[in-house]
Amino acid sequence: MDNSPASSGSTFKHQNSPDSSGQDIQEQRKRKRMISNRESARRSRMRKQSHLDEMMAHVGQLKNDNNQILTNINIVIQLFENVEAENCVLRAQMSELTHRLHSLDEIVMNCMNFGGDGDGIMSGDASNYSQIVDYCVDDFLDQWNLVNNQGIMASANAFMY
Repeated sequence: MDNSPASSGSTFKHQNSPDSSGQDIQEQRKRKRMISNRESARRSRMRKQSHLDEMMAHVGQLKNDNNQILTNINIVIQLFENVEAENCVLRAQMSELTHRLHSLDEIVMNCMNFGGDGDGIMSGDASNYSQIVDYCVDDFLDQWNLVNNQGIMASANAFMY
């Protein structure tokens, strides 16, 4: 029997022994298993890389979606603020017009009740009608020309002090 070291250095090859064929089969199985494990690990790394690439693409898409949503939110907020400002102006105008309407209603009611007997404008002759109109114009319509509604003008003497 020839005992010579094998290429691996740790096992001996026996050429003529029945155990040598068993060792060769074990080494072949070991090599096949090692190659199979390497291939499996390579496929696993490729699957992981593919999954990572898909996830990164998904993250990019979600970021784009978030940016679009934020843009839409900002547009809606701006539109809301514009509508809110317009509503504020319209409320102020409504309040002013409501006040004017009440004032005009008072004028009409006072003109209707002008006569001392409570019959209003409908009673009396045509000469009373001109007096009623003068009364209404003088007392009520001049309210729109009050001093508070006039502009303030400074005289030349005002700056001497």
